[in-house]
Amino acid sequence: MKSKPPLIGITTAGQLDTRLFCIRGDYVEAVRLAGGLPILLPPGEPDPGLILERVDGLIFSGGGDIDPAAYNGSSHPTVYNVDEQRDRFELSLAKLALNTDIPILGICRGLEILVVATGGKLVAHVPDEFGSAIAHRTHQSRHCEHSVQICPKSRLATLIKAPEPQIVSWHHQAVRTVPPGWRIAARASDGVIEAVEHETHPWAIALQWHPELAPNDPCQQRIFQSLVEAARDRMR
Repeated sequence: MKSKPPLIGITTAGQLDTRLFCIRGDYVEAVRLAGGLPILLPPGEPDPGLILERVDGLIFSGGGDIDPAAYNGSSHPTVYNVDEQRDRFELSLAKLALNTDIPILGICRGLEILVVATGGKLVAHVPDEFGSAIAHRTHQSRHCEHSVQICPKSRLATLIKAPEPQIVSWHHQAVRTVPPGWRIAARASDGVIEAVEHETHPWAIALQWHPELAPNDPCQQRIFQSLVEAARDRMR
């Protein structure tokens, strides 16, 4: 009898003015390709704990900026698509999930959610503090590529198996302070923190880049494969 695929919850963007919950299909396709069963998690659920009773793994997806008030930060002209309902939902879900053994992957905004949920702060606009030698995004609606340096002894290093992979980048904010319980797993050459991983959680990794946008890169797809396998092990 074929075993059931693990159920992987993926957070989505909120309604804002569109009355639509949405997510790029790349996230769904990456989970399916890795052997998981994707399910979308729109913001607004009043009891996020109920979600954790049903899913086997979580992906905190990318999207608009977190309200700077959530991390006692200052506003910036480049801050966009702030959705207070999504912020509340995802920050609450992240805090609850990190107190379980559910495998967790944060992607771009998802990294920022996990960092802010545990007391970290963000850089409001990367070029203001790190310059523009590396284009972490070319435009709000367009991604770019650059390399990152993976910390040799990190869990991420064992997954990617490449010390300096090319990644798909699409962000203008980044981690300012790494909160307790997390360690840096990758940086860009300009010093921007590109990945963190939890020190005690069984499987919690957060990336500032977008592995779902590199479907033909086995290094990036191993991240999704590992997440799904960890979720499958948890089912057992």
